[in-house]
Amino acid sequence: MSTIHQCQLPGHRGCTTDISDDDTQLTLSRRLSTAACESLGISVQPAPPRAPTAKGIVERTFGSINALFCQHLPGYTGSDVTRRGPDTEKDACYSVTQLQDLLDEWLVHYHHRPHEGLRHPMMPRKALTPNQMWAALVAVAGYVPVPLTGRDYLELLPVRWQAITPGGITIHHRTYDADLLAPHRGQPSPVAGRGGKWEIHYNPHDVRQIWVRLPDGELTEIPWIHRDHVHRPFDERTWQHIRTQAVDGNHGDAEQHEASLADALDQLMRRVHSGHATTTEQALIARTAHLPLPAARDGEHGTEAPAGSPAQQGNEGNDDLDNLPDDDVSPAPATGFGLYNAHEEAATW
Repeated sequence: MSTIHQCQLPGHRGCTTDISDDDTQLTLSRRLSTAACESLGISVQPAPPRAPTAKGIVERTFGSINALFCQHLPGYTGSDVTRRGPDTEKDACYSVTQLQDLLDEWLVHYHHRPHEGLRHPMMPRKALTPNQMWAALVAVAGYVPVPLTGRDYLELLPVRWQAITPGGITIHHRTYDADLLAPHRGQPSPVAGRGGKWEIHYNPHDVRQIWVRLPDGELTEIPWIHRDHVHRPFDERTWQHIRTQAVDGNHGDAEQHEASLADALDQLMRRVHSGHATTTEQALIARTAHLPLPAARDGEHGTEAPAGSPAQQGNEGNDDLDNLPDDDVSPAPATGFGLYNAHEEAATW
């Protein structure tokens, strides 16, 4: 089963995306994408299974990505054995993050590459780039930007379904709780077909809080019970690292174990802030840090700090971290390609 997502927003009509549900993970992605489309006013039109001609534009795009991008990557296996090189399983492969960076860079070049099928009625002999064709069309049809609100961003966050227990909401050994959950503790959600679980939205890059959809339909923020003990955002990867490194024996006492993990996370951030962190710890925190972090100490590449080193000395010399604000909201320097002007773009060709 596949679906074509056709955008109905002003200035975006006709935009389509394709999502397949070949396995459980893609099914979840399809559901999340469907929810995101509904929140943005995008209609979802199911396409017949095994009918690529029903969504030819999407299939042609996938073909271009395969032919112009994927086949040039190490480890590319192709669609069958006649389209792959020898010993591809031995080639070095990129991580998902590295692939995303490469794809983002490739897309910039792709949209500046002339396409033989893109022709302007006034210049039929000239093949235009996607950017040029879009500029020509938007100059005629117009474009109405629709900025997202804060609520829109919350709606577009990943979703999971959790029970609200007497102790709150537990995700990966983290407990989220607030007084406003009192009427809903141990109660099933009003959403049918979810086994009584509640709709939870979360930011994978900052798991210090979640948002639960209460019966009034609004997403309400619920903090991690140890949020005030941690001064910077952290993600699941950092939390998993802390859990792996935990050495205390309080696993039977869930509350004490979670408090110990929160304290270990706080110590990790203090080491990074003071410059006593290892390279591995630096990389973990840098994924979610707002401010430039000091370089890791020499000689500690990918290893834990040795016993007796400043990294294991508790809080000495790191108390200034308590004076930092919980979130750095100062704007970052502007980067990128700037504001796109269709008329200026069209004047260049």
